[in-house]
Amino acid sequence: MHPIERLRYVARASGADQSLLVRETAQALAAFNADPPGLVAASRRIVDRHPTSAPLWWLCARMLTAPESRTEAWAAVDDIDADTTATELSHALPPDATACVIGWPEQVGDALPRRGDVEVLAVDSLGEGSGLVRRLMHAGIDAVDVPTSGLGAAVASSDVVLLEAVAAGPAGFVAVSGSLAAATVARHAEVPVWLAAGVGRWLPPRMWDAMAVRHATRAADPWDLDEEIVPLTLVDRVCGPSGLESAVAAIGRTDCPVAPELFDRGNAPGTYTG
Repeated sequence: MHPIERLRYVARASGADQSLLVRETAQALAAFNADPPGLVAASRRIVDRHPTSAPLWWLCARMLTAPESRTEAWAAVDDIDADTTATELSHALPPDATACVIGWPEQVGDALPRRGDVEVLAVDSLGEGSGLVRRLMHAGIDAVDVPTSGLGAAVASSDVVLLEAVAAGPAGFVAVSGSLAAATVARHAEVPVWLAAGVGRWLPPRMWDAMAVRHATRAADPWDLDEEIVPLTLVDRVCGPSGLESAVAAIGRTDCPVAPELFDRGNAPGTYTG
């Protein structure tokens, strides 16, 4: 496939795993190794099409700030492929726990089949929960397909709520719609909230602000979006490649460089206050 056609494919893709998007994007952007202006334009197009995908912001920022963008692209792909977040999460889950999950999160969905002693209450956000339930049941995991109307009851009946960030920063994280309600109910019901946030998911303040501005302008009404921003204050523990840790510790591991080329010139970073 020609690099431009591959770039168009990546720009149009929706619903794909973040790791797949990174690999496909790296292959497309590597073709611009000797064309810095072209790399900037292509990177901006990618984050415009996938404004809440922190791994793509992370990949593009690494390539734009590296002396050799092609080498950096493959290094980023290797880092994504070596991510152990799902393994760490599967080990950290309490024995015989009941876990509430929203939709079909990528890393949480990979962690759960590795445990044979958990029950999963999968809230059917965006129609994805039923697919996760089928996969888990095929793997021998007890799983229940919960309609969105039962979100509150499912959270209150759980030992832990497992959320997943497609992007996270110092103020909050982006997760599938329904995550904010689940985290809020969990706090009231004193159910711990764990956040899965693997390699490439954490953005430094200026990059987080730039991403949040794009997210906020995607729709006239926030309830029309498939994803929402959840305050980090509602999270008890974060699980990444280093295992369970505090949000403060996870933020400190942010390895995404700041690439001003990716900022929306019409909305200066730092204006988002959500």
